[in-house]
Amino acid sequence: MELSQTKSQTKKSIYVYLLLTLVFSAVVWILTLHQGTGRIGGRIYGYGIMWCPALATYLTCKILKLDFTGLAWQWGNPKYQVWAYFVPLLYAAISYGIIWIMGWGGFYNKQFIREAAQSLGWSNLPDGVFIPLFFLVNGVLGFFASMSTALGEEIGWRGFLVPQLSKISGFTATSLITGIIWAVWHFPLIIWGSYNGGTPFWYSLTCFTVAIVSMSFICTWFRLKSNSLWTGVMLHASHNLFVQSFFTPITVANAQTKYFADEFGAVIAVVSVCFAIYFWTRRKELSVAG
Repeated sequence: MELSQTKSQTKKSIYVYLLLTLVFSAVVWILTLHQGTGRIGGRIYGYGIMWCPALATYLTCKILKLDFTGLAWQWGNPKYQVWAYFVPLLYAAISYGIIWIMGWGGFYNKQFIREAAQSLGWSNLPDGVFIPLFFLVNGVLGFFASMSTALGEEIGWRGFLVPQLSKISGFTATSLITGIIWAVWHFPLIIWGSYNGGTPFWYSLTCFTVAIVSMSFICTWFRLKSNSLWTGVMLHASHNLFVQSFFTPITVANAQTKYFADEFGAVIAVVSVCFAIYFWTRRKELSVAG
């Protein structure tokens, strides 16, 4: 009876969290879809939507009297944080290497590099020096900005949802369920908003969903192995930073690029599946089986 009650309480906490996340997110979805022109609204609402899971987590803990301070806030073994940073960089580099080699996009976008150099005040540097320097500076300083938004989501997805699901299901089910919820949470802005690759919405949804569910396997493995939600933050922030702020803008687009590049293209989806399979094969290293 006690075990059954524990499972019931766990399921209740998950349902409350998901309901609150939906309610808060719906408000920001509506605001985003009705925003005016300019970048200010998009930036503010972008921050807002990514912190909805954190707010839902906090209120779920308050309502059900759960310990919000017990969401694996500890840093844990540094090696897992380091790998969490480099894994997205690795699969992004492989993905865009394939795109450039196959001619689905070109290296490198001189206009983007020129604008970036001018913005930083480094216009006097040759491209061969600026590109690696920009990569390093963006990968360090830009990473902190990326963490500030990723943290909002990760408090919810990996801080709360993954450990709760892992109490009642194995690694595979936890990764799948979290990944599907995580992907579907983005759907309104992909279907009705501008958060897509410019391809038919079904194509963007398919590629994005495959990539996000695959990433969920990676994030879940690191979260359960490290017992730290910061691995999720590192993975999420690294993915957003390198895919959205370096590899995609530095790629010269052609007629095929939108079908293969970025989070809504086929290449990252396929490569991330390969990474997910690798971490799935290492699931026996975790305390959660299955």
